[in-house]
Amino acid sequence: MKYSCTVISVSDIRAARKFYEDLFGLEVFQDYGKNIAFTCGLALQQDFDWLVGLSKDRVLNQSNNMEICFEEQDFDGFLEKLKKYPHIKCLGDMIEHSWGQRVIRFYDLDGHIIEVGEDMKMVVNRFLASGMDMEEVSARMDVSLADLTRLLNS
Repeated sequence: MKYSCTVISVSDIRAARKFYEDLFGLEVFQDYGKNIAFTCGLALQQDFDWLVGLSKDRVLNQSNNMEICFEEQDFDGFLEKLKKYPHIKCLGDMIEHSWGQRVIRFYDLDGHIIEVGEDMKMVVNRFLASGMDMEEVSARMDVSLADLTRLLNS
């Protein structure tokens, strides 16, 4: 068995497609009209209630029980790009997690939580550039040296 994709409910397939293409640079793999699959494994579905056999009132907007995560190498550049979307509702300001990754969370057009985080290799490299050695980075991020090495070599 293999994982194939995550499908999210959208109210306007064209607006959602534009949002994900413009803000995240996603590329369409397949377009079936009311269902669009991106090459990354995310798919959009208009009329989700019909697809899964639920009544419309059971498909919740802004359920706050999952998030779609992206990592960005140019995190500061993404924060600037995000400012060009003033209608986007953020779940607070950018934060830095205890392991050093900077992230921002916001809602997409249909109330799904989106997390955009700094690429983890960039976090490690930022710490190394600040003068920390690999052992210090390992302790700061609470991750083994083997996992850090695997990350940097991936």
